[in-house]
Amino acid sequence: MRATNAPASRERRRRRLELAKGFRGARSKLFRTATEAVDRAQRLATAHRKLKKRDFRHLWIARINAATRAEGISYSKFIAGLIKAGVTLNRKMLSEIAIQDPAGFKQIVEIAKKA
Repeated sequence: MRATNAPASRERRRRRLELAKGFRGARSKLFRTATEAVDRAQRLATAHRKLKKRDFRHLWIARINAATRAEGISYSKFIAGLIKAGVTLNRKMLSEIAIQDPAGFKQIVEIAKKA
């Protein structure tokens, strides 16, 4: 009899196919294809977590820019003014304030303009 390490091999393959659940066609059925698909998915998941941060920052900046231009000041002058005034609100919070509380945002813009 030859030793095949069958229980461990089967478990390893089962785990890999489990990760490929939801993929279409051979990518969820055949071990090698599933392995390649899962490896790629995990590699891209790492890269896309980084991209997500970048995308959200772009969104916040676009929102702040729209709100500041409505108040008659450019985004770059607004941010420069906040830094000079020592205001330490991040872009995520600034964009939320611009959407949820326009009156409050107007006050922040005034602070930036004075600085």
